[in-house]
Amino acid sequence: MADENMRPIVVKRIKKVAGGHHGGAWKIAYADFVTAMMAFFLLMWLLGSTAKGDLNGISEYFSTPLKVAMAGGTGSGDSSSVIKGGGADLTRRNGQVKKGDIDPTSKTYNLEAAKAQVARAEAERLESLKQKIESVIEVNPLLKKYKNQLLLDITSEGLRIQIVDEQNRPMFALAKAELQPYTKDILNVIGMVLNEVPNKIGLSGHTDATPYFSDAGYSNWELSADRANASRRELVKGGLGDDKVLRVTGVASAVALDRKDPFNPINRRISIIVMNKRTEEAVQRDAAALEVPAQQAEAAAQDASAAAGGH
Repeated sequence: MADENMRPIVVKRIKKVAGGHHGGAWKIAYADFVTAMMAFFLLMWLLGSTAKGDLNGISEYFSTPLKVAMAGGTGSGDSSSVIKGGGADLTRRNGQVKKGDIDPTSKTYNLEAAKAQVARAEAERLESLKQKIESVIEVNPLLKKYKNQLLLDITSEGLRIQIVDEQNRPMFALAKAELQPYTKDILNVIGMVLNEVPNKIGLSGHTDATPYFSDAGYSNWELSADRANASRRELVKGGLGDDKVLRVTGVASAVALDRKDPFNPINRRISIIVMNKRTEEAVQRDAAALEVPAQQAEAAAQDASAAAGGH
């Protein structure tokens, strides 16, 4: 009895394990496989249904994509595409340089014909300006009184407006650069009209051959230049833009209007040139600043400094 009480008790516990769970990773792999197969069959369908020209366009685009997209030129393209060389119509073999169809053949331009056309247009504009000034002279009672002293003609430099002296009606005070009141009125009206055209203006003063000298060496050359500059100031006062004046010169009696009689009062005049494009470019080219290399300028400055110190 005692032996039965001392016998150990063994408890057996059975652990039941359910079937193993593999998770959902196989679903993701299967979905990727189905997607890849779908893309493959879609690609095969597109290749089978695409025309030969489309295939060539696709092949050419992927062979040189940067050249076609950035520079245009040879390559598939469509004029409706914003990107050069791109577009929905891949049957086009030539890339698009700009929006719209262009003639692939090269175009040549006749430069001389273009220049001649510009010259004709400018000549017509100057002729129109001449007629306008003449009509202003006819309408304006003040200018009509001095009609005989206003000479207008077209020269190789442009439209020339000359205001000349008469025997009893000089433009300036005797041997001075002081404008007469009626001369100021004429220049004021002319300045207002000339400001309406884009052309640059040149002025030159003229005297007759009567000798004129002063103790200070003041001669007809200085007098003609001062009269031209006085006329410039009056034109600006009348409304002419100061930046439109490109040249002011005094030529004394060197260019006489009446060559047979150099003492004729008509030789005393102010000449206003409404320059054409060719004359304007020539004046600006001749007046261009000469660029001196920095080394030469520095050497010249050192030589001048040394000469000043030695002196």
